[in-house]
Amino acid sequence: MLPLGRRLNSLGSVRTFSTALRRPHAPLRIVSTPPSLRRSSGLAAGQRDPAELDQITRLPNGLRVATEALPGHFAAVGVYVEGGSRFEPPELSGCSHIMDRLAFKSTKTRSIDDMQGILQEMGGTYMCSSSREAVMYQAAAFNQDIERMTEVLADTIINPEITEDEVAAQKLTAEYEIEQIWGKPDMILPELAHMAAFRDNTLGNALLCPAERLPLINSDVMKQYRNAFYQPERTVVAFAGVAHEEALRIVERHFGDWKSTTPGESAVSTRTLDGIFKSLFAGSGGQPPLISAPAHYTGGSIVLPTTANVPDYTHCFIAFEGLPISDPDVYALAVLQLIIGSGSSFSAGGPGKGMFARAFTKVLNRYRWIDSFMSFNHSYSDSGLFGISASVEHRAANVVAEVICQELALTMHSGAGGITQLEVDNAKRQLRSSLLMNLESRMIQVEDLGRQVQVHGRKVGVREMCESISALTMDDITRVAQRVLKGAVVNIGEGSGRPTVVLHGPNVEDVGDVFACCDKYGLGRGAPDKTYTRGWK
Repeated sequence: MLPLGRRLNSLGSVRTFSTALRRPHAPLRIVSTPPSLRRSSGLAAGQRDPAELDQITRLPNGLRVATEALPGHFAAVGVYVEGGSRFEPPELSGCSHIMDRLAFKSTKTRSIDDMQGILQEMGGTYMCSSSREAVMYQAAAFNQDIERMTEVLADTIINPEITEDEVAAQKLTAEYEIEQIWGKPDMILPELAHMAAFRDNTLGNALLCPAERLPLINSDVMKQYRNAFYQPERTVVAFAGVAHEEALRIVERHFGDWKSTTPGESAVSTRTLDGIFKSLFAGSGGQPPLISAPAHYTGGSIVLPTTANVPDYTHCFIAFEGLPISDPDVYALAVLQLIIGSGSSFSAGGPGKGMFARAFTKVLNRYRWIDSFMSFNHSYSDSGLFGISASVEHRAANVVAEVICQELALTMHSGAGGITQLEVDNAKRQLRSSLLMNLESRMIQVEDLGRQVQVHGRKVGVREMCESISALTMDDITRVAQRVLKGAVVNIGEGSGRPTVVLHGPNVEDVGDVFACCDKYGLGRGAPDKTYTRGWK
């Protein structure tokens, strides 16, 4: 999952060592932009784009060092390993969930008490999180402590002990998390939407460790996962607030001796893992798992009827293949998401909470039996997922699909009931403001830099992003809406174009044929061959 993507959409598919799944971001706020920023580029005349300060260097071992030397009292460092759940073969399924919780434990040079002691002594902020596409170690500290913090990150990444006791403790925590998450539809249903949209491949791999996998994971399995993915050529070390020469000195001292176990292979692509997995899984005929395949969007449906622990509402997700973060239309799709908006039947606050989005003006203010109406937009390196989720009273289950499909269809034109120029202008301002405000955080700055370098090989600057947003027209928005919602997206994985549907509730049969409803409104390209039904935990 990308920082740029996170700023352009509401991801929520990220884990931290203290929380299994983050809730999707709240609707972005419309903020009055200061006069100095009221230019089409989003920056004042003569003001330098922070991206102009970016420098990137590749070390002899393949590790990339990226810096953005904006001055300040605090600095941040992040280490980004290309090893999220999308790359996990069946033999290692769920390992990234456990791996991010093994961060900052015992190493070959420190006990767990020593590790916690030095972190508390420095203060600041530190975290480890895993997403579908990366495992991320990040920290912010006073400038004078940034080398010590980098040394701690290097120690936990390069020299972990990964003892049986540590793995067992994190498995217990994961087991509790899984149980809790399955009891919260708003948190587990987005995960199931990915599983339906990318069935049995890449982005459809479970972000949470499957419960049936927990007994099979031990210290040896976790070390296999680490040996496969924790390679310097798959890693970016990024700094915010540190001069490039100083950053190189720090990284060469603490990461310079880190050797790859796959010498001579490309430093960028996941397609280079075939060799290591041929040996790692020699027992299965030496055939490497399809960890390097592009994300293939299948579309499909998952239906979860409930008989026990009946939820308060019936939930319906309708989604389509979205755009990868490198697609030029990603900005238009982000604007479209803000035009639709998100909200619930009770949302305190005024316009800054997104009260003028279509979710409020066209849906929540009109249909009292809808509890929540949320647009979502997940962008990844080679695909995406875009759509709407709604929670309604059980008595309205038979019309929820009709409401979602109608609202999606209306965004594909600018005629009666379609999007207006005012909506487009408001959403563009909202998106630019969000981008600029988010970059006030050191932790977001460093994640933005590290993940963009990992995916693009460079940082897309604020000026470039704001100019791309400002140049969007209403025709661009409707064109991109048609491209996505009609199933016309053609990514590298050559997706099916079919809708993705997830239903949950005691009377899901009352929802009716969602695929026929999509077809009625010209959404997607037909129904899947099979509907998957499973019980609710």
